[in-house]
Order: sequence, then structure tokens, then C-alpha cells
Amino acid sequence: MLEISGLTVDYGDTAVLAGLDLTVGAQGAPVTALIGPSGCGKSTLVRAVAGLEPTAGGAVRIDGRDLSGVPPHRRDFGVVFQDGALLPGRSVASNVGYGLRARRWSRRDVADRVAEMLDLVGLPELGDRPVSQLSGGQAQRVALARALAPRPRLLLLDEPLSALDRRLRERLAVDIAEILHTTATPTVLVTHDHTEAATIADRVAIMADGVVAQEGVPDDVWRRPATDEIARFIGCTTLLDAHVVDGVAQTALGPVDVSWASPGGCCRLGVRARSVLVADGGVPVRVEAVAALPEDRHLWVRTPDGERVAAVATSPVDVGDEITVALDPQRVAVIGGQPSAS
Repeated sequence: MLEISGLTVDYGDTAVLAGLDLTVGAQGAPVTALIGPSGCGKSTLVRAVAGLEPTAGGAVRIDGRDLSGVPPHRRDFGVVFQDGALLPGRSVASNVGYGLRARRWSRRDVADRVAEMLDLVGLPELGDRPVSQLSGGQAQRVALARALAPRPRLLLLDEPLSALDRRLRERLAVDIAEILHTTATPTVLVTHDHTEAATIADRVAIMADGVVAQEGVPDDVWRRPATDEIARFIGCTTLLDAHVVDGVAQTALGPVDVSWASPGGCCRLGVRARSVLVADGGVPVRVEAVAALPEDRHLWVRTPDGERVAAVATSPVDVGDEITVALDPQRVAVIGGQPSAS
């Protein structure tokens, strides 16, 4: 288990990490995803944990051991960066076995472990292939196999899929999630992709201003952002004030059940485009813009009180149409909401 307490990293007079606290790998949740706006310190945190970035304060512990003064090569961590950083001019098997040979494993043990890891990442037939002949997705699988081969105490993944196209990222995210949970390796994943974070990670930590602003299981974070800023970061395009009576919030877009978050009195809701659906008997709005996508139509609509809101339609809609919309309670976030006691 990784425990970070009060970690501080300064670049000159600027605190990139400002007393950050985070625990990874506890309670059967091996994978934590770090997300946050650019410049919030995600990659700096990974480098500091790996021992590649000097710290100005705080502590990093693995399984209770303080790593202060422990050089990177002695921390027994696996690291995968965006470009994979494979060793050029070598085969796939040579790359995967590199860390094992450095640890003086026997030739037979290296061969057995390399074969095991290539099978794990779905590349059992590519051991002899030069890494220069790999596709982007294959290269990242090899980088992951190399990082996992020595059975590291912690795995650090810094945007490992960001250089790949979306279709490949989505497929590899599912595969990586299965691999990490098969090995049960405590893992920190840095990503800018919320879907990727939810697919791979057991928990999500949102960073802002050099600290962890909110941390929890993905669904809780998506549905109960702690602040307006976090709500906007996770994709809420509209924030609505509401008054709650008996678990039902009254809003400019009509009533919506929020009993699952048990707020009372006044609250604020975070609304995404898919939170607002065209529905009979809803609130009347006027369509101001339409983007026709393969699955549905994304709209901008104007409510009677002047609020401009993103919405989704599954049937043809044109600019200027008068339609009615309603909120989907399964896709509305309650800012600062708490789980229902029931």
C-alpha cells in the first residue's frame, strides 16, 4: 500500500504539490486514477513518488516503509510513461526481461517470466519481434509487461494511452483494467480521460492547486462533486440552484428526484448534456443550436428564464423548434451531496 502524507514539491517560489495526502491500494482497491486540469501536479506527483523529483516536505511510504533517501532504482516500482520508452534495437522479449536481468534472475527464470507476461498482455507470439515493428498499442502492452515483470510493489502509469487513437484507447483500457486486477498490483494511473479513469481505476482522485480536492469511487465522484469547480471539471456544463422538498429538487428544468443524495432545503445541481432529455410534458425550451452525431443530437436550448443549457435528442430537431425537456435523475450530480441514510 502506498501512503503519501503532506507531500510538497516546489519549483522556485511555486508550490506544485502543496501538502498532498493520498493512499493507494487499500481495502481491495488496487488502482487509483489521478485526474485534474493541466498543470495541477499529476505528473509531478508520479515523478516524486518514483524518486525522480526532489521533494520539499512530506513523506512517501510503501507498505509502511519511509522512502526518504531511497534512490529510484531501489524503490522497486514499475513506471510506464506516455511513449512507453522501450529500448530501441532490441526484441520484445529482451525489453520485457530487461529488469529481470538487472536483478540477476537466472536465464531460465527470465524466459519463463517473459513468456508469462507476454501471455498476460495478449502478445504471446511476439517475443522475437523488434520493438521498432510494433504498433502503438502493442508497444504500450510491451511497456506494461516490462513494468510488471519484476513484480513491483507499485505501478506508476503516466498517461499511458494518450498517444493512441480513441478506439484503441478504449479497447486497451478494458484490457489494462483486467491485467491490473489480475496481478492486484497497487497502481497510480495519471489520465486526462474520465472514461479511461472509470474503466481502469477502483478509485478516482481529483487534483487541484497541488492537493487532492476529492477522492472516492468513480460513481460517487461523478454524482457527488464536492465543489462547483469539480463539477465543471467532470463535465457539468450547467449548474442549477434548486430547492428540495421530500427528496425532489425543483429546478428551472423541472423536478428531479435527488433522494439518493438526501439534501434538504437549498442545493446545487450539476447538469451534463445527457442529463437533459427531450421529453413530453417537460419544461418548454427553444432550440438554439444542433449538432447531429451518429448516436443522437446534441442541442443548446434556452429556457423561459433565459438559461442556456446543453441537451440531447434522439429524434430530429431543428434550430428554432419549441420542444420540452426533463432531467434524468440518473445523470444529475448533486454538488456536495451525501449518500442517503436509507
